[in-house]
Amino acid sequence: GEYNSEECGWDGGDCIDFNTKYPDCYIGGDCASFNATFPGCRVDIPPWIADGECTGRAYNTEECGWDGGDCNDFNMKYPDCHVDVPNFLGNGLCTGEYNSEE
Repeated sequence: GEYNSEECGWDGGDCIDFNTKYPDCYIGGDCASFNATFPGCRVDIPPWIADGECTGRAYNTEECGWDGGDCNDFNMKYPDCHVDVPNFLGNGLCTGEYNSEE
């Protein structure tokens, strides 16, 4: 099923802010307001944009506003670091591919 649905409590409340900002972009919507704000941003889960957490990869692009601004600090600190899960950096665990100079 769809997490961001009324039946699932808008992902247990996680999507309420996103749905308020972009009311045409949840189940069945055309995302016109989201696309106007982030033209060219094509991601699987639009609510992850500007959710307060740097998501990485496809979300951390110029088209997606550097994850709606969530990745600005990360990008300044690690400008050449391109990882799937930026939150793994500095989390107290030495994580294989993230253990590099970049």
